[in-house]
Amino acid sequence: MTMETDPGFIVPLEEARKGAEEGGVPIGAALVDAKGKILGRGHNMRIQKSSATLHAEISALENAGRLPAIAYKGATMYTTLSPCDMCTGACVMYKISRVVIGENSTFVGGENYLKQKGIEVVNLNNTESKVLMTAFIEKQPKDWYEDIGE
Repeated sequence: MTMETDPGFIVPLEEARKGAEEGGVPIGAALVDAKGKILGRGHNMRIQKSSATLHAEISALENAGRLPAIAYKGATMYTTLSPCDMCTGACVMYKISRVVIGENSTFVGGENYLKQKGIEVVNLNNTESKVLMTAFIEKQPKDWYEDIGE
């Protein structure tokens, strides 16, 4: 099984597509425990819910619900885009072990900080993730720049 056929990454792609269909920022995420169980999944809902904080990773954490610290041990956050500072901070705070990103050519977030904190970062350089983001940025640049705080 390649990383791109891993259910942990298939789910974020499904979520990113869903976000695109809803007119939102097409970023999806999934929190997967050390045994491969999907604890939570979600997509960026800032536009749909007029939210300041509902990025994909935050949505996945929220949908996972309240968990004991041990649940995050060995967990992976799969996301279709390099995580922003807020989402990077959440991964660090919950001591998530690994972050697998679909791509970072349209945006580079806190990857270096994750690595400094001992979190493994894997970039899949996934074509579909790039296509979804590039199309969104071209069609809705104002929404994109708002999403990344610019």
